[in-house]
This record gives sequence, structure tokens and C-alpha cells, in this order.
Amino acid sequence: MVGGGGEASAAGGGKVACAAWIRRREEKAAAAAAARVFAAYGRAAGAAGSPAALEVLGFDAKECSLSPEPLARAVLGEGGAGDAPRGIAVHPAGDEVVCATATGCRLFKLIFEEFTVRIIPRDAPPLESVGPQKCLAFSTDGAKFAIGGEDGHLRIFHWPSMNVLLDEPKAHKSFRDMDISLDSEFLVSTSTDGSARIWKIDEGAPLVNLTRSSDEKIECCRFSRDGMKPFLFCTVAKGSKVVTVVWNISDWERIGYKRLLGKPISTLSVSLDGKYLALGSNDGDFCAVDVKKMEVSHWSKKVHLGSSVTSIEFCPTERVVISTSHQWGAELTKLNVPADWKEWQVWLVLLALFLASAILFYVFYERSDTFWNFPMGRHQPAKPFNVLKESPPVPEDQNPW
Repeated sequence: MVGGGGEASAAGGGKVACAAWIRRREEKAAAAAAARVFAAYGRAAGAAGSPAALEVLGFDAKECSLSPEPLARAVLGEGGAGDAPRGIAVHPAGDEVVCATATGCRLFKLIFEEFTVRIIPRDAPPLESVGPQKCLAFSTDGAKFAIGGEDGHLRIFHWPSMNVLLDEPKAHKSFRDMDISLDSEFLVSTSTDGSARIWKIDEGAPLVNLTRSSDEKIECCRFSRDGMKPFLFCTVAKGSKVVTVVWNISDWERIGYKRLLGKPISTLSVSLDGKYLALGSNDGDFCAVDVKKMEVSHWSKKVHLGSSVTSIEFCPTERVVISTSHQWGAELTKLNVPADWKEWQVWLVLLALFLASAILFYVFYERSDTFWNFPMGRHQPAKPFNVLKESPPVPEDQNPW
């Protein structure tokens, strides 16, 4: 574990209730491929009377740490229970944040400047009075936004127009988890009663209910993100046993399962590149799983000792996660997994291969037989002959007459 962030802030704020990463791409042409990474914290009201707030913190990839003080802060309310943050969703472009509270959702615009960040509240009437929301999710392309309430109400909006694509008051008894597929075609949602449903987003209608036995409960859900053959991962509980089940989204049939964490699971997450899953437990542990092998690659015990892990978020550029719990707030953890190849390393290998090929060609050219050095055209000499053994050839008369 690298460090915390859940303790009360220097300004007297409360613990971090929810967290998410912000990936902001540089707009300058010279830095088109570069990205700045920040973290968004939803902080509860403090004992000293400080109100609940949304904070943006800088992330130092080299030190693997967050800035000790927020770069920007926006107050969520007057400090009442209805203003307490419950969840955060960040638009893929990194310029908008939706924060869920006990009364509804608040929309904020993020303005990034060279050395500062500004948080500007925005009006969003369709989101402001929807009540407490358990799940929030943007689609990968940022064109759709979905919320699932504690009352079981599912709403899907087109973004940023906020035109309603789906409004289903009785989608579930109460939402447990939710995710949108990589191609933004499907939405999966799970209920506190153990059921799970697939929704066709563009059609605004349910597609299929995932099959389960009477003693099974489908709890957490995430779509694959690697861009290869798409799958759906769900945690399924049967008594005290929990397994991670994989569904094929072409026919929504189970294709396999594996017991990974070995204890009741509270949250599930997938990395931006789809290579790793993260599973958090009810007693404060979490693990990272290599999706290709479906084996545990990293295990962190007692990160949130005795408290259920409420969320785990993968950093978009590093193998680092932010995990949260109600008792301990937010914790930053660097995963002990094999390092990924950086883009500059790939280019360096390609350059080395090119240079090695050029050198080998040059050596082969210099040390090859006379065929490779044979002059061409009118500069080509006559065939050499030995004056002691043979006479020079006598030209023949080429005239057939």
C-alpha cells in the first residue's frame, strides 16, 4: 500500500466517501499523446462543521502519490445529511463530473489550466431530484450516461443533451451494481435480490435476464474492456461461497467460472485496458486478477481493516488503484504486477531492430562474392581470362549472309 487519503483534510473535512480518476488529455499539438491524471474525491462533512465537498487532487506518477491538498474544491451543500456524497462518475473526456448525493446528482464542469483547476457547478434538472442513486456510469464514448437508484429506478440519458433514452421505474427492487459495455450497446444491472438483467440501450428496453438457480445471487458485474472477444464478468454467491462467472455476450450463456477471492465480495472493477479485474471483500481485503489467465496477480490484505470495500478504481495510466470504505476513507495502492511496456520502449525496440537490420545488410554486402559488386551497363568489363591457358575469344561474324 502506497498511502492513504481517507483521513480528515487539513481544512477539517470528513472522510472520503467516494473516489474516481480523471484523465485529462492535453489539447496542445505538441502534447497530443500526453495525459494528465487527477483524482476526484467526494468528501463527507467534517466534525468541525465543514460541509461536504467535491475535491480534485493532482497525481504524481513517479512518486505514486496524490497532492496533500486539493487543487480545487466545490461545496456540495450546507452540511446536511442530504448533501453527503455517495458516488462519482467522470466523463471520459475528463471535463465533467457527476456526484451523487442522498437527494440527487450534481453536475460540475472542470476547467484545467496550466497550474490550476476550477470546478464550476452546472444546472442539470433531470439529475437533481432523482433521489439517492446507487450506481452511476458513463459509456466509453461519453455519449450515454446511466444511473440506477436505491428505489430500483433506471434512467439512461444521451449526453450532453440529457435526452431520455430509457426511464424504467421498476427495473429492480433496488440496484446493486451496473456497467455499460465497451461498444455502448448493452447495459447490465444487478439487484439486491440477486437478479441480473441485460438492457439494449439504443432500443431502451430489456433484452434478457441472466439465468441463475434459486439459491444463487448475482451481485457485482463488469464488461470486459480489452477490445477482443467481449465477455461479461459477474460475481455469483451461493451461500458462503462466491465465484466469478464469465458470460458470453453473443448468446448470454455461461462459459466458465472460478473462485478467486475466496470470501464474500463487495465490489468489482476492471482496468481501462481490460487486462485486470479487481475484487474487494467485505472485510477490507482486495485482489487484482490477470484476466488472460484468470489468476490472482496481486493481493492486499487489511487495507480497509474490518470495513467493506465500497469501490475500487484503476488509474488510467499506471498500475495503481484507489479503494474506498466508509470507515477508512480512500487508500492509494500500487499493484505488484508485471510492468507494462511503455510506448517509448516499443519505439526504441523497433528502432534497434531497424538499425540491426541495416548493419547486417551492410556487412553482408561488403563480404559477399563478386556478383553483388558486379558493374552494370557499359562499365561492365570483359570476362577475364588466363593468358597462359587460353586465348582470348575470337569474335564471330554476326552477319548471317
